[in-house]
Amino acid sequence: MPYFDELTLRAAEKAVREALAEDFSPAGDITSAAVVPEGLSAGGVFLVKEDATLAGVPVVEEVCRQVSADITLDVLKSDGDAVCAGEAALRVEGPARALLLAERTSINFLSHLSGVATLTRRFVEVVGGANARILDTRKTLPGLRVLEKYAVRCGGGVNHRFGLSDQVLVKDNHLALMRRAGGGDLRAALAAIRAKVPGGVQVEVEAKTLHEVEAALRAGVDIIMLDNMTLEMMREAVALVAGAPGTRPAIEASGGVTLTSVAEIAATGVDRISIGALTHSAPSIDISLEME
Repeated sequence: MPYFDELTLRAAEKAVREALAEDFSPAGDITSAAVVPEGLSAGGVFLVKEDATLAGVPVVEEVCRQVSADITLDVLKSDGDAVCAGEAALRVEGPARALLLAERTSINFLSHLSGVATLTRRFVEVVGGANARILDTRKTLPGLRVLEKYAVRCGGGVNHRFGLSDQVLVKDNHLALMRRAGGGDLRAALAAIRAKVPGGVQVEVEAKTLHEVEAALRAGVDIIMLDNMTLEMMREAVALVAGAPGTRPAIEASGGVTLTSVAEIAATGVDRISIGALTHSAPSIDISLEME
């Protein structure tokens, strides 16, 4: 299972607290209070209804912890596991009312994060033996970035930067504003950037043309992002970088990558393929809590 570190745990605690508040406020579960006898115990399983890669089990554990100390959870499948349709991922027991309080929030997180992990795994599998790694982007749901990027790791993907302070990424709008301010020389701009950021911070530049790839090479960047290039342009860019003197920067492909196109993109020789769809377009996995 990918490491559910302290950062991810804190993000889960906050996201779960806010999600439960949406359900509980202002008067709690009035249906269960009216229908389910107080003191009744129950059990059930979280049933996965389609083939999937699981992600979000520790978040469900956090939901149960915040709802009631009397809920016990038996983990049958771990994050990163392949789960077949009809398999149970978790078994839960405790006060019936508490289980119903935890049900929807648990499923919301588990379904969404498993969707992210499942889509990521599909991209990773399509790329197969190619050297290119599958990366996410910052195109995440507000407030869920840490958890969604964790789900990407569960699916075998790699995280791009978490936020604007992690890495320098000079994109088209930066370049346009730089030219507007009279600073058209990328090499000089990169020298100024390196003087302003801490040592060891990687510098990446977006390139839409082969001319921009050459400029980025002269500027000595760490990563060149090939933005929405054709396959032929990507192959030419890879050849340009391979033939350039000095330290070779990593090459990243980005823009409109799909399950249909990703294998051909990987075959061009790029090192990284960043895909916003991993987080912003992943379909939720069909999961339900079945009471026993």
